[in-house]
Amino acid sequence: MKRVLQVASWLCSFAVIVAYAASVQPAAFAQGVLVIIDHPQPVPLPRPWPHPPISRPAPTPPVSYKVKSLAYNAKITDQIAQVQVEQTFVNTGSQQAQVQFVFPIPYEGAIDRMTFMVDGKEFEAKLLEAKKAREIYEGYVRRNQDPALLEWVGTGMFQTSVFPVPAGAERKVSLKFSQLLRKDHQLTDFLIPLATAKYTSQAIEKVSVNVAIESNVEIKSVFSPTYPIEVKRPDSTHAVVKYEATNTIPATDFRLFFNTIDGKLGASLISYRPEGDEGFFLMLASPEIKTENTERPAKTVIVVADRSGSMSGKKIEQAKEAIKFVLNNLNKGDTFNIIAYDSAVESFKPELQKFDDETKKQAFGYVEGLYAGGSTNIDGAMTTALGMIKDDKRPNYILFLTDGLPTAGETNEGKIAANAKANNNIRARIINFGVGYDVNSRLLDRLGRENFGQSEYVRPDENIETSVGRLYAKMSSPIMNNVVVKVEVDAATTESGPSVNRVYPKEVYDLFAGEQLVMVGRYKKPGNAKVSITGKVGSDEKKYDFPATLVEKSGDQTYAFVEKLWALRRVGEIIDEIDLKGKNDELVKELVGLATKHGILTPYTSFLADDLARPGQLADTRTHFEQAGRAVDRLREAEGKAGVSQRAEKKQLQTADLAANSVREYRGAQAESAPLPPSAQPAGGPAAVGAAPRSSAGGYGLAGGGAPTPGVNKYRDIDSDREIAADAVQNIGSQTVYRRGKLWIAANAQTIDPEKDQAKIKKVKRFSDDYFTLVKANTADENAVLANQREGEELLITLRGQAYQIE
Repeated sequence: MKRVLQVASWLCSFAVIVAYAASVQPAAFAQGVLVIIDHPQPVPLPRPWPHPPISRPAPTPPVSYKVKSLAYNAKITDQIAQVQVEQTFVNTGSQQAQVQFVFPIPYEGAIDRMTFMVDGKEFEAKLLEAKKAREIYEGYVRRNQDPALLEWVGTGMFQTSVFPVPAGAERKVSLKFSQLLRKDHQLTDFLIPLATAKYTSQAIEKVSVNVAIESNVEIKSVFSPTYPIEVKRPDSTHAVVKYEATNTIPATDFRLFFNTIDGKLGASLISYRPEGDEGFFLMLASPEIKTENTERPAKTVIVVADRSGSMSGKKIEQAKEAIKFVLNNLNKGDTFNIIAYDSAVESFKPELQKFDDETKKQAFGYVEGLYAGGSTNIDGAMTTALGMIKDDKRPNYILFLTDGLPTAGETNEGKIAANAKANNNIRARIINFGVGYDVNSRLLDRLGRENFGQSEYVRPDENIETSVGRLYAKMSSPIMNNVVVKVEVDAATTESGPSVNRVYPKEVYDLFAGEQLVMVGRYKKPGNAKVSITGKVGSDEKKYDFPATLVEKSGDQTYAFVEKLWALRRVGEIIDEIDLKGKNDELVKELVGLATKHGILTPYTSFLADDLARPGQLADTRTHFEQAGRAVDRLREAEGKAGVSQRAEKKQLQTADLAANSVREYRGAQAESAPLPPSAQPAGGPAAVGAAPRSSAGGYGLAGGGAPTPGVNKYRDIDSDREIAADAVQNIGSQTVYRRGKLWIAANAQTIDPEKDQAKIKKVKRFSDDYFTLVKANTADENAVLANQREGEELLITLRGQAYQIE
């Protein structure tokens, strides 16, 4: 295939031009680099703060540049992607520079019909094969003493001729190409590696991704494990995916998966098994998307609203608007009721009502008459609500709202939870909304966990109507109820125990229109497998089976993120178990081990971010265990900021919420059936949209109070309820590194003591021949760790069983 790369005169700037991945992974390539050719001093790629600048003699006059904006637009038809990338660059220096643009390619045949333009003008470029490209990449790294190009060593490249870039100019560069995407069974993988954009010296004013998907068969799940996406579905064969961010430095690649399957249920499974370890899998499943003309299954919804004295003023008005929103989105055939409680408990009607225009009108009148005053009888309100539900053939939901502690009736936390569980004979889902900090967050979590539901926390500066509206938008159209998922491996034997274990979420309960099930798990035995999903569709029992493969060994790190997603959910489950059942030493040890390996910061593992420990060494396991043990004792605090903060953090981990730079809030077909209330409409871009549980890769984070710091972790502080950034822990691809003084230690080298274990360590000088020998043998993820090292820093890492100290 004939390839043409066309480039025009544009300014001196680091460029991230279309998506990059290792040569073993077909992905859209979106990155390129401007290299200054004739400057008297080496000019490394710009580096992001907070790291100190590389100490070299400053060029005179100075050379500086930045990326102002990145915009990616792609149209995917079945397995073919047509991609256009536009970038705006600003030369912030005071002189013209002669520059050359280099652009990596994945492998022969991956990209076709490529054009490169600057402000409407074209530049030609030549295609270099991988061996020649490697020499050029290494030459740039050696000459500029900057390792940022290491991730591309081993791939081919397009290279432009040298062209001038005027000082102070702004240029828009566009790149177009088409590409055949990777497909694994029915799951198509589209990747835009934004990670290299982290080398820009300043935050990028705007980053946007717009992907239009078109298929000949139904599009089921649409999932990003790395960034917050908004998904719109005009119909069953089209989907539009959007992501936007401002003043940001992307810390990881943009990854998008979607599956296309005929039938009632679309499901796909991918697996990852590193050498010498158990395997991990990720399953995506989506029910059939219902059109507006399709009759929705009937359901029961009871809103239980706190009207105690503490709800007076703005809170009671917001609660009333939230109830109205629920009423406006009930369907004919649904049954409902409203229960208001303070020290006494009263209801709109003594029994469930069929929803129609007349009962809706009456309910609106009842809501308008609600006022705040009195104590808080949580037990009485919950008992009344559960006593109204008799029909187990339909899904039943109780939306329970409170802003205070139980002060009337039964006030013992354990007895209230036990009463609710005993009275819930028909698997009603209790969805709790804790408003403000004066709630017993552990009680709400227990009510949700033991009654097939969940808890949401509305902080004082947040809107009750918004929170209720978002969640109800998700659950307004149940498709399959009482869902059970099983993964059975053909090669597994009963003697060896279950092959698949620690699957999260442990229980699914329901699937909704436009929503997808995201499930992760661990497996011992590889082989062919069968996934069974059973549940009730209306009053009928349904079962769907689909084949899957659990790989014996992963040859690369294409799906390494699956292990991280599993680890996040497992950490969330550990914290939940300690929270509800008490501290357990084995669980604390497991928490520390997972957090250290994967760089997962929580209020109980924040000590990992302490770069003041003895330089060159992570604290020993016993010290970490003792620190974590003392920290988890704070789970006894169930009230106030500390209580709410801990339960909210726990939930983000349980749902694998990439809340830092990747809070994912999925919203699909249900957007048409249950639009959010006006006050719940997104004000800050796609990250503000959503109805399904949020999804986090805790190690990818934004710096608190400003633009994101690439790869920096963050966690929620218990006392301040604020997110705390920690740049001494960084996630780089599938690797985690910790800073101890001037030394960065990779998680896979944490048992090596650089002082006591000198005989085990090979020392290598940066940019030496030995250094580039390592680079050649490394994976892209391993080279990314090397590229993270700065001048004046050292790196301790294990590569292929050998410990190296890069000096």
